[in-house]
Amino acid sequence: MKIIVTNILAVILGLVIGSSINMGIIMISSSIIPPPNGADVTTMEGLKASIHLFQPKHFVFPFLAHAFGTFVGALITAIVASSYKFKLSLLIGVFFLIGGVINTFILPAPSWFITFDLLVAYIPMAWLGWKIIYLNRKQNK
Repeated sequence: MKIIVTNILAVILGLVIGSSINMGIIMISSSIIPPPNGADVTTMEGLKASIHLFQPKHFVFPFLAHAFGTFVGALITAIVASSYKFKLSLLIGVFFLIGGVINTFILPAPSWFITFDLLVAYIPMAWLGWKIIYLNRKQNK
């Protein structure tokens, strides 16, 4: 029973920390790469209305937020989980991927960004988060 509770807590912790990192990166992104002139990024409606003004550089931080949030969430899950570290890390990737898919319906973005984001930012980053922990533990044995 302790293993199950630990694994559930690992997933919850991975989701909370990964989501916090994702949101933190999104929040600081406009101070590093300012939005286009006339774009209101303070509301979802403003973002939808001005997304056509965005250049490729404006999609760098959203991608980094998705990728790094997923990566850290999976990494934390792999550290904390008692068993099934690989599967639980990928579960984090699946949760974030579902969020990414839902986001594509809520917020229109260029096809190239949606494709790249969905293919690279979630499952591969979850795998990488697990792999780092796996290699580290293998090396320390």
